[in-house]
Amino acid sequence: MGCILKGGGGLYSRLVVGAVVLAAGAGERIGNRPKSLLELGGVPLIRRTLIALSGAGVDEVVVVLGHYADVIGPAVESFPVTVVRNPRPEDGQVSSQRLGLAALAGKLDAVMVVLADQPLLNAQDIGALIGAWKKRSEGAAVVYPEVQGERGNPVMFSADVREQILAGAANAGCRQWQVKHPELVQPFVTDNRRYRVDIDTPEDLERFERETGHALRWPAGVAA
Repeated sequence: MGCILKGGGGLYSRLVVGAVVLAAGAGERIGNRPKSLLELGGVPLIRRTLIALSGAGVDEVVVVLGHYADVIGPAVESFPVTVVRNPRPEDGQVSSQRLGLAALAGKLDAVMVVLADQPLLNAQDIGALIGAWKKRSEGAAVVYPEVQGERGNPVMFSADVREQILAGAANAGCRQWQVKHPELVQPFVTDNRRYRVDIDTPEDLERFERETGHALRWPAGVAA
């Protein structure tokens, strides 16, 4: 079920939202392991991410894999998503982002780029970002969560921005577009720190357990 946006005349028109989930990284800072397979409560983070997107009513999802694609793939195969494999993930996150944006097939009103290693992000958080998008100022083309003056994720932007990114230089993605068009970027100011929590290092794992009381565990078969 898609997201609902109230239209004129008392009618309801659907806001059609696509999402690109980035899960192609090498996890170098955490011991060269697939961060998206870390488990919270026995559920891999990438599956938690897809459950959150589904629960928020996102219409189309593309998952971009690269490093560790063979071991991450089985974790997502039961979801109705498009899986794209980046043949050169070493080229960086922008290359994965652009592949994901290009793979979105539907006619979309807006797109969000989502990290696969945000353990606390849930459907309500995704829904709140969509709500902030609906309420954005006229002309704003990008909305991102801002928590205590710091950027969070996911980032949401218009279908036009998606087309401009894909038509631009191969080394430019959403962040580069925002730098060029700061007047069209609007923060969604919130105190919800779930938008800021992601996992990059062993220290992040320790901090997460200390602050939440919950431990993230590597699944069997992923070397410690």
